[in-house]
This record gives sequence, structure tokens and C-alpha cells, in this order.
Amino acid sequence: MGKTKNTSLDTVVTDFILLGLSHPPNLRSLLFLVFFIIYILTQLGNLLILLTVWADPKLHARPMYILLGVLSFLDMWLSSVIVPRIILNFAPASKAIPFGGCVAQLYFFHFLGSTQCFLYTLMTYDRYLAIRQPLRYPVLMNGRLCTVLVAGAWVAGSIHGSIQATLTFRLPYCGPNQVDYFFCDIPAVLRLACADTTVNELVTFVDIGVVATSCFMLILLSYANIVLAILKIRTADGRRRAFSTRISYLTVVTVYYVPCIFIHLRPGSKSPLDGAGAVFYTVETPLLNPLIYTLRNQEVKSALKRMTAGRGAE
Repeated sequence: MGKTKNTSLDTVVTDFILLGLSHPPNLRSLLFLVFFIIYILTQLGNLLILLTVWADPKLHARPMYILLGVLSFLDMWLSSVIVPRIILNFAPASKAIPFGGCVAQLYFFHFLGSTQCFLYTLMTYDRYLAIRQPLRYPVLMNGRLCTVLVAGAWVAGSIHGSIQATLTFRLPYCGPNQVDYFFCDIPAVLRLACADTTVNELVTFVDIGVVATSCFMLILLSYANIVLAILKIRTADGRRRAFSTRISYLTVVTVYYVPCIFIHLRPGSKSPLDGAGAVFYTVETPLLNPLIYTLRNQEVKSALKRMTAGRGAE
């Protein structure tokens, strides 16, 4: 599981080389353009949701949309931590990242990623209460409690990121500096350490794999209860619309959690599938969230129309 390298400690790594995603050389320009467009669309889509929730009084007073606004904010920053570095890897520019830059990228990725993990769980719990306890929902999930829960998710995410960054970079790095990945993540960086990594891999397994798996299981359990409530809806059209919306949300959550769990429950793995899997929750999920939560949400679409009509009236 862990490993020890006998590389001389006289050499100290001052930067890392990110090898990036494997790709045919003739597709480099196309991939550069694709990821650039994805990044721009991700930023614009999430910014639109953030501004809509903030500007519409009917939305920013409700817990569901407070959580949605926070999710959009997280998606914008998570995408900014990862995608620009992917784009640079398809450009002629140097693939080197300073040691401090690698530390910062790993910290912010795990800080924002774990916060998002907790936030998805809160969003599902919010919907569970709204559907299973509609009469008590305003008491069980009010704005103040929602703010406290969101703050707790941010604090827990920050602690998680700090633990992972500290444990990863307390190790000596004195040999090869080529990271066989498209960003500085724990499994890829640990393979370059000049010391035993058993403790790091165990902490990664517990702190990321088990926690993410637990959150995902709670989400699935909540959705199972939501489905039972939906089945009690009397009209077929009502059931169909409710199922359609929930399946879309569950699809996005699955795309986020499954690759993350797959990668971090196997910290010593060198599978080429890890890079492809990581693209799902670092690149695709932030892009899909605005589409799912806007196109499938009538209240958000109505708020967008009101905001657009208001601008037009001016």
C-alpha cells in the first residue's frame, strides 16, 4: 500500500511538471478550444444563477435557493482552480507549476470539493424535508438554520483541505517531479514522495473515501424516501414531472460522487481511468449544474424572466 523511496535527500523539488490529460497531438488545438468554451460557459451559467438568486426577493429568502446560490459560487471557484491549468496543458506554454502553487491547488481543490460534497447532502436533506414534512418545513429549515448549516459546510471543507494539504506536503519531495495527472491531487503527488506514504493513504481513504461514500449513501437514502412520497401523488402528470426533476438532480450528484469515491478509495492506484473519471466531477459537473437547476426549475426560469423584463422596462 505505502511505499518508501531511496532517492537522495540532497535534491529538493521546487516545482512540479503536470503531464496533463493524455491526448493525440493533432487534437491539441481542438481540446484547447473545447475546454476554454466549457470554462467560459461554466462561469457564465453559474454567475447567472448567482445573480438571479441574489436579485430576486422570492428566491434569496428561501433555503433551497440560498443553497443553490452557494453551489453556483462553489462551482465557479472549483472550475477556476482546475480548468485553466487543463487549458494551459494544451498550449505551448510550460507545464511547470511552482511547489507553492501545487500546495495551493491541492488545498483549494479539496476545500471547495469537500464543501460541495457537504452542500449536496444539505440540498438533498432540504428537499427531503420539503416533500416529506411540507407543513413543518418552514420551522425545520428556515433561513437562519440554513445559514448555520452552510457555514458549517465551509468550515468543515476548510479543515479537510488543510489536513490533506499539510499531510501531503509534510513529506519530502526529492526525486522526480513529473505529476502524471492534470492537476495536483493527492494520489498523483504522493507517488513522487521520498518517504513512506502509508499514513497518507490511510487518511485519504478515511477522510475522503469514507466521508464521500457516507454523504452519497445519505443522499440515496433521502431520494428513496422522496420517491416514496412522489408515488403517493395522485395525478400521473404530477408524478412524471416530479420524477423527471429528481432524476436529473440525482444524475448530477452521481456524476460528482462516483468518480470521486472511485479515485480516492484507491489512493495507490495508477489506473488511466482516474484522469478521465476526475474530469467528470471537476469539469462536467460545474457545467451541468446551471443547466439542470435552471432548465428543470420553473421558479428560477420565472425569476429570470422577471429580471429580464425588469431590465427591458428600464
